[in-house]
Amino acid sequence: QVQLVESGGGLVQPGGSLRLSCVASGRDFSINVMGWYRQAPGKQRELVALIGSGGSPNYADSVKGRFTISRDNAKNTVYLQMNSLRPEDTAVYYCRADAQRVGGKWAYTYWGQGTQVTVSS
Repeated sequence: QVQLVESGGGLVQPGGSLRLSCVASGRDFSINVMGWYRQAPGKQRELVALIGSGGSPNYADSVKGRFTISRDNAKNTVYLQMNSLRPEDTAVYYCRADAQRVGGKWAYTYWGQGTQVTVSS
């Protein structure tokens, strides 16, 4: 019912920056929490950042001070500005959204397909 499409990944040198975007689409839905997770090869998927409907952000300790999450509710889009990138930031980054149908009772978690971020010299 809700589709999430990430974009903005790529190859960047250490210390560089990338900006990820995730657009949610669907019919008659309302999104509350949106966020970003990442998964490196051989590792568990981990939280990067979350942002509530009111714009309050939360970050993993590993990215605090370097990454900024933001959202544009009118566009159903969440962003992740990544600065001072490190090789350990290399992962597939996944967009997450908690959404419910207009008039619905329950919220459901949706995931995007992911976008690759590679930090390497």
